[in-house]
Amino acid sequence: MAKKKTLKLNKFERLLLIFTIILVLSFPIVCLFSKSTLSKINYENEKIKSKIEVEEKENIALEMKINELASLENLEAIAKEMGLSYNNSSVKVIEE
Repeated sequence: MAKKKTLKLNKFERLLLIFTIILVLSFPIVCLFSKSTLSKINYENEKIKSKIEVEEKENIALEMKINELASLENLEAIAKEMGLSYNNSSVKVIEE
């Protein structure tokens, strides 16, 4: 009959073994959590980028509307509606 050998560990070795087991078991969980957090942040980043694109397009459309409303033809039409006349000699140009 063979004698069974028992491995005797002191306190430090037992603590080191327990710590190693906990570390090995918790590492995949921590990796999964960090990857899911990164994925969530990337998703939110893409949502914000798409909102920025929509707002930029709206800003461009509004700038075009401003330019259209501030055009000389539009101003002359509005002035005629209100009974005003356009006199080129009384126009002063101010440069910035």
